[in-house]
Amino acid sequence: MRKKRGRDGPGNACIQLDGTDSHATRKSYIIKNHEKSDHCNPRFAHLINSSGIATDDRSETLLHWLPTVLGRIPDDVRPISGDASFRRYFRVSTGESSLIAMDAPPGREKLRPFIHAAGLLEKAGVNVPRIFAVDETRGFLLMSDFGDVSYLQQLAAGDTEALYADALEALVRMQRGIDAAGCGLPAYDETLLQRELELFPVWFLAGLLGLELNAAEESLYRRLSLSLTESALQQPAVVVHRDFHSRNLMVTGERNPGVLDFQDAVVGPVTYDLVSLLRDCYIAWPEARVRRWLDDYRQRFAEGGAHAETDGETFQRWFDLMGLQRHLKAIGIFARLHLRDGKSGYLPDIPRTLRYVLDVAGRYPETAEFRRFLDVRVCPFLNEAAA
Repeated sequence: MRKKRGRDGPGNACIQLDGTDSHATRKSYIIKNHEKSDHCNPRFAHLINSSGIATDDRSETLLHWLPTVLGRIPDDVRPISGDASFRRYFRVSTGESSLIAMDAPPGREKLRPFIHAAGLLEKAGVNVPRIFAVDETRGFLLMSDFGDVSYLQQLAAGDTEALYADALEALVRMQRGIDAAGCGLPAYDETLLQRELELFPVWFLAGLLGLELNAAEESLYRRLSLSLTESALQQPAVVVHRDFHSRNLMVTGERNPGVLDFQDAVVGPVTYDLVSLLRDCYIAWPEARVRRWLDDYRQRFAEGGAHAETDGETFQRWFDLMGLQRHLKAIGIFARLHLRDGKSGYLPDIPRTLRYVLDVAGRYPETAEFRRFLDVRVCPFLNEAAA
């Protein structure tokens, strides 16, 4: 990225992004200055008063930062819905364009993993936002805007097969196009897998339901956790997005989908992102369709030489048990968001996610005892709460 200063100093700055940034394959993007970004300018005062942003210190700092990187005062800055983290997002309108500003508070969120993963995915041919400006000290980032239409919204209108074909193609590009061994991403190792599984008994069972496990039940859950972790670590290792689902995939006119929320990418089990996509916590599909998509993907990915000898039954088992791990984690996170962070919007997604858990736990001998535990100890709590 080159930053050119005009004759009048910083107030006449021009940001030119011409392929010299980390996303060099993208079309050049130029924002030209039209006025000084003097914070006493009446337009800036109007922006502060009309932006709809909460008047906290970070928001005001962001509003002061934007003109310094845009070279002009934005026409409008509006908050948009965030995610399950401490990050916040804002749509920045400049007249001729729309951009997204990310606010990632230092100490709670880091920008470096997002930037690193964006570069990896872009080089692999995955459509990710182009990064225009970064301030790691303050925790601000300015990037391109994929619009408002997520997969979750578009799927309600149909186009399911076409949308999922595009999403699976993006997944193939990511998993075959990035060298997992040399990409510099952290490993989805035993420690992380086990830590995620602890979210279910701590935040959902004890925290949300008030259900304390006895010694036998704790032992049962430990055995289940070890079994699920072992299955995950047996799988071929690839780059894993970790939240490759309908809320993080945006419908785009070109290179569909636009992929978001990849900052937690790791190197881990090949079926993890497939579970995120095909057994989505936010939308469910008939099992026959899921199995068809899964088998098509297995055969397609094998064309690249990876796990070519893995039979359909083994791959299905990997997928099912990986899903059990992910969905137990997700239920725990949904409960934690409600109890700790005051974010209750994910509670309605718990029944769907628990349904996945019940279905898979009833399919395999080693998970049958856990299914009985859920039927006897957990489901009655939920039925009573729903009554």
